[in-house]
Amino acid sequence: MVRAAVLTAVGAPLEITGIELPAPGPGRVRIRLAAAGVCHSDLSLSDGTMRIPLPAVLGHEGAGTVISVGEGVTHVAPGDAVVLNWAPACGTCHACAIGEVWLCADALAGASGLHARTADGRDLHPGLNVGAFAEETVVAANCVLPLPDGIPLTDAALLGCAVLTGYGAVHHSARVRAGESVAVVGVGGVGLAALQSARIAGASTIVAVDVSPDKEELARAAGATEYVVASATTAKDIRRLTGGQGVDVAVECVGRAVTIRTAWDSTRRGGRTTVVGIGGKDQQVTFHALELFHWGRTLSGCVYGNSDPAKDLPVLAGHIRGGRFDLGALVTRRVTLDDLPSTLTTLPESRGGRALVVF
Repeated sequence: MVRAAVLTAVGAPLEITGIELPAPGPGRVRIRLAAAGVCHSDLSLSDGTMRIPLPAVLGHEGAGTVISVGEGVTHVAPGDAVVLNWAPACGTCHACAIGEVWLCADALAGASGLHARTADGRDLHPGLNVGAFAEETVVAANCVLPLPDGIPLTDAALLGCAVLTGYGAVHHSARVRAGESVAVVGVGGVGLAALQSARIAGASTIVAVDVSPDKEELARAAGATEYVVASATTAKDIRRLTGGQGVDVAVECVGRAVTIRTAWDSTRRGGRTTVVGIGGKDQQVTFHALELFHWGRTLSGCVYGNSDPAKDLPVLAGHIRGGRFDLGALVTRRVTLDDLPSTLTTLPESRGGRALVVF
């Protein structure tokens, strides 16, 4: 019996309770969690913006140590430090065949399976495949990535979502080039990762945008050269900071219609706008035909940073070991599992960065 955070119904508070995990069968791995990040996607799951089978153990951003492995698992062994990958590629669908593994059609197939049971016999699903809001979890082997040497195990949890997403948004989706200007809208965990990644890419002007003035210090430490408190004039403010042109690239990390529109309006003619934030169906963004022609901008969605975790994790590890990417700087709160329900409900009012559940 291990303790876990269970979502019983849409809109219900997380319930901290004991769960019974099965032994790892063929192709599965049991892991003792060191830490799990608290992502806005977890909030989107709990409030119904994103739908998953319930009841479920939430948490998709985690790192830990392998306890045991099932038959056929050879790439990790008991005692290995690992990062959890919530969207493993199947390798056989159309998206995987053309190299777009972040769009794998079967990436979330495991989320509908039986994961564990509560002490009173209720069946539980694994949230986004991994059920990381628990002291231990059992996952498919393709959800497990060996942690490269030299990376702190606790902070490595952030590699499972925030860092891969922010890094990938800059390097894979927006493809920021040295000397370009970048705006990052939203200074949460993903936004901070995007700011650091823009700095690594050699961006010249890096503008951070957020509704809270309290996040400026965090943003500048991550690489922002300018900070704009969001308002009705945000796009004009960004154009003023870029010689009247607008930025070459805007990365939106919130998922609201107003911030997506702001990111678009902040981008220069011919520039690129990448939307990372996950919004609800009610967040409608409108454009008129003439502006699409006149501005010549590119608007693109971004799933998991358009990343291939198996390839990107070693690259990120090199940046971390080389002091170019600071994992710890993304963590603004370290909480316990018992703190998690209140941490999740107060996430919209947080002061930026990532809350990390430390086991």
